[in-house]
Amino acid sequence: MNTKLIDNKTFEKIDYTENNLPKGEYEHCTFTRCIFHKADLSHIVFNECIFDSCDFSLVNMKSTALRGVKFLNCKLLGVRFDECNEFLFSAHFENCMLKFSSFHKLKLKQTQFQTCNLQESDFTETDLSGSIFETCDLQRTLFDHTNLEKVDFRSSYNYSIDPEKNRIKKAKFSQTGVIGLLDKYDIEID
Repeated sequence: MNTKLIDNKTFEKIDYTENNLPKGEYEHCTFTRCIFHKADLSHIVFNECIFDSCDFSLVNMKSTALRGVKFLNCKLLGVRFDECNEFLFSAHFENCMLKFSSFHKLKLKQTQFQTCNLQESDFTETDLSGSIFETCDLQRTLFDHTNLEKVDFRSSYNYSIDPEKNRIKKAKFSQTGVIGLLDKYDIEID
């Protein structure tokens, strides 16, 4: 099967809700202010691509390859990253809305989430070791049997992490954020 290669191309203000992005392998491409809402991006490969100010809400990413991809100022509501191709999966998120997204069982070592809203997202059984959550809202985000070793949560907030159900060795927390490690005990702290 021949795979169409699209290299170093810029896509701007394109709406893919009616006509899907053509299948292929996209390398070093930039997508700016594009709409992928409910689009089918399954089986597409993105290598070293940048998505800036795009809407990916409820997109289909079954077997989609994300390798060295940057999401900047994007809306990614309800995205099932856990359905992506796991081989060389690598992404960076900056100033993104990631509410209700799933990263279940993914290997996300050293992933950066900067100024993201990750409310009610799922990191169950995910390997986040060495990752950074910088100024992220983690309200009702699920961490269950998650590897959080050496993860930096110091500037993030609203998280609730059970130290008995997650690996947190050498993880970094702010003094006020430590309260999020005690939620399960339903205690009052003054």
